[in-house]
Amino acid sequence: MANHKSAVKRARQALKRRDRNRAVRSEVRTEVKNLQSAIASGDATKAQSQLRVVEGKLRKAASKGVYKKTTASRSVSRLAKAVAGLGS
Repeated sequence: MANHKSAVKRARQALKRRDRNRAVRSEVRTEVKNLQSAIASGDATKAQSQLRVVEGKLRKAASKGVYKKTTASRSVSRLAKAVAGLGS
């Protein structure tokens, strides 16, 4: 356990951040699963609307530091490519 007042505060902040990051990451994963199931079912309109939701959540998570910016961009790109494949 931390001995200094500032270290105690830092430990407390780290726990809060960990919990928040876990929640955000879980939310993003759930939305990605929903999108992947829409892609698997071949429903292009549902997949398009779900992609907008997923992209927003991923980009917001990246801006908050939950994911690296490049990781979020890569995920969005791959998902968008999969959705675009439904149209053809």
